[in-house]
Amino acid sequence: MKTHYTTRYAASPKDVKSYDTTALRDEFLIDNLMETDKINLVYSHYDRFIIGSAVPTEAPLKLDAIDALKAEYFLERRELGIINVGETGTVTVDGTDYELEHKEALYVGQGNKEVTFSSKSSNNPALFYLNSTPAHKAFPIKKIGKNDVEVVELGAPETANARTLRKYIVNSVVDVCQLQMGMTTIKTGSSWNTMPAHVHDRRMEIYFYFEVPSDQAVCHFMGQPQETRHIWMGNNQAVISPPWSIHSGSGTSSYSFVWGMAGENLDYGDMDHCKINELK
Repeated sequence: MKTHYTTRYAASPKDVKSYDTTALRDEFLIDNLMETDKINLVYSHYDRFIIGSAVPTEAPLKLDAIDALKAEYFLERRELGIINVGETGTVTVDGTDYELEHKEALYVGQGNKEVTFSSKSSNNPALFYLNSTPAHKAFPIKKIGKNDVEVVELGAPETANARTLRKYIVNSVVDVCQLQMGMTTIKTGSSWNTMPAHVHDRRMEIYFYFEVPSDQAVCHFMGQPQETRHIWMGNNQAVISPPWSIHSGSGTSSYSFVWGMAGENLDYGDMDHCKINELK
């Protein structure tokens, strides 16, 4: 069995105030993504969100149901979002192939029984980033190509946060139960993402950082607006953002990240902004 998983439990903001660096990283950082010939998953108790990756080379990888789901198959009561951040690969769902090129996505609805991943080239494999949430209804599978996304330009060079946001799996692009996924790329000369920062107590979020050069890093900020903490992150690492936490970052070079959300609603704009000069 090549599907591996660990479990992360929800943490109280009162407890997080006392965490040292190691405890903070152990609780929220996900640093084992994109391992060759493995499917690695983290089952978070925040909205039962699953974060993972699949990197097939010579042979396809099958997404198995993990013990925590108590299900016959992975998508028995779930939906799945996939974004390929590597080279061309194929996701096969119940016998139907969906080829995903670099930065293309696939939504797979509840009830699909078999999902496998393969790469076009074993030397230059696909890097499939996975998000999954509980689902109450079965929606059709849909591939989201680069031309299918909603594109939003945000920020400005003057505030070092000029960036391009692409909405892949949102209810205005594809029918979903609660999962939302998109991608943000920082423009040359800028460093900040999601600034001004915000919280959304009705949703949790995951940030997956990639395209970070090996000798560079991103400093991810989290915590309550008046009790912020930071986690230094490298390429192909993800971080769990609880509903009570801000989620923002600044890199030492250009970078991209995939954001994924789940919770009470599908309103992308449902957020409570934090004034920059009031952050502590």
